[in-house]
Amino acid sequence: MDRFDHLRQIFQAGLARVDPYGMLVDHVHLDGNRLAVAFDGHHHQVDLTDFDRILVLGAGKASARMAKAIEDILGPRIEGGLVSVKTGHGEPLARIEVMESAHPTPDASSVAAARRIASLAAGADRRTLILNLVSGGGSALLCSPLEDKAAGVALTLDDKQQVTGALLASGADIAEINCVRKHLSGVKGGRLVRLMAPARSLNFILSDVVGDRLDTIASGLTSPDRTTFAQALAILEAYHLGDKLPPAVLQALRLGAAGRIAETLKPEDPEVSLATNILIGTNRAAVLAACETARGLGYNVAALTSSLTGEARQVAKVLFGIARDVRDGDLLVRKPALVIAGGETVVTLTGKGKGGRNQEMALAFLAELAKDPQEGRGIYFLSASTDGSDGPTDAAGAFASAELLAAAGAAGLSIDAYLRNNDSYHFFEAIGQLLKTGPTRTNVCDLHMVVVA
Repeated sequence: MDRFDHLRQIFQAGLARVDPYGMLVDHVHLDGNRLAVAFDGHHHQVDLTDFDRILVLGAGKASARMAKAIEDILGPRIEGGLVSVKTGHGEPLARIEVMESAHPTPDASSVAAARRIASLAAGADRRTLILNLVSGGGSALLCSPLEDKAAGVALTLDDKQQVTGALLASGADIAEINCVRKHLSGVKGGRLVRLMAPARSLNFILSDVVGDRLDTIASGLTSPDRTTFAQALAILEAYHLGDKLPPAVLQALRLGAAGRIAETLKPEDPEVSLATNILIGTNRAAVLAACETARGLGYNVAALTSSLTGEARQVAKVLFGIARDVRDGDLLVRKPALVIAGGETVVTLTGKGKGGRNQEMALAFLAELAKDPQEGRGIYFLSASTDGSDGPTDAAGAFASAELLAAAGAAGLSIDAYLRNNDSYHFFEAIGQLLKTGPTRTNVCDLHMVVVA
C-alpha cells in the first residue's frame, strides 16, 4: 500500500473542493435579468436592468480561474475588465484581460496592473456593476505605491519591494504583513471601494488567511479596515525593521499616524454600503473534503484545526508528537489514521537557501523522525500549499517518512545543515520527494497531513 499515494489523493481532494471555477458556476446563476448568488446560507440577487455595464476586476492567484467562471456565467453581458495573476497562473479569457505579475515580491507589471484597475474603477458610475474577484496573492499582484501630494509622499516600487522582502523574512504573520502593506497602498485597505464609488460591487473572495478575515485577504481590497497607521508602525518596531526600510516608508507611516494622510476605509464610511463581499472558499472547506476522501480510503480521521499558525519548525514538532501518540498508544484516533490540520505557518529566515514554509516543515518533521527510537516507523507526512507554490519555489511542498530518512542518510545529507541554511528545497530535490503540482489556480493556505499506519 502506497501511503504517499494516499496522501496525494487526500491533498487533491482538498484542492478539488476549493476550485474557484466550480464554486462559482455551482453557486452563481443567471435567471433572466437577475444574477443570483448563494453561498453557505447567504443569498444575494442583483437586477441587471439597473445597470448599463458590467466590469470584471480582480487580483490574486485564483483570479483568472474565477474570471473564466464569470465569463461562462454572464457571457456577452460583460463589457470588459482586467485581472492580475501570478506568472504562470493565467487562463485564456474572451472578454477579460489577464496580466501576469511577480509574487510574493511585486514587480513593474504589478504596478501597471494596479494603475489599469484603478483607472477602470475610477471610470465607473452609478449605472456600473463591478464584479471583483479576489484571492490570496492579491497584495503583491496589485501593487499601488501610496501617493499623497499634499503630504509630499510618493512611494516607489522599490520601496514596496523592500518592505515586502523584509516582512517576509522577519517571521511576521500574514495579518501583520498586510496591515503594513495596506497602509502603503493606493488600492488596499478598502481604498479600491473609494475608487469605484459610486458604482456598486459584488466581490467574490477566496480566503488564503487563517480566520478568513475579509480585511486581510489580499490586504482587504474591498473591505473596511480596522487597523491604523500607528499599528503598522508598531509592527515594524516589533520586528526591528526600522533600519532595514527606506526612510520614505517610515515617513509615510508617521505622517499617516499623525493624521496628515487619510486612513484606510473604515466601517463607518458611507462607501462601505456600495460593496457586497461574498466569501466563496476557505481552508476549512478543503480540510473537510480531504477528511471525506481519507475515510473512503479506510482511515480513521482526526481533523485538528483549519487555523494553524506559528513557526513551521515548531508546528512540525507538535504534529510529530501527535503522530507518535497515535502510533504508540492510539491516543486521539485509532490506526490506521489520518491526522490533518490546515492553516499557514511562517519561517524566520536565518540562512540563504531555497524553500518554503511547507518544505521547511517537512524537513523539520524528518528531523523529529530521526530522533524517534523507532526512526519514524509507520508515520508518513505531507505538508503542501494549496496554490501549488510553496514560497519562491515551483514545489507545493514535501513528504517525510522513515524511508525518506534512510534515503537521506544513504545520500549523505545532513538534515540539520539544510535546516540551518533554510535550504529544504534542495534537500528534498536531492532525494526526489518534492510535491510538484504546477499552478493549481486556487489558494486557501496549506494542508498538513500525517498518515499513521
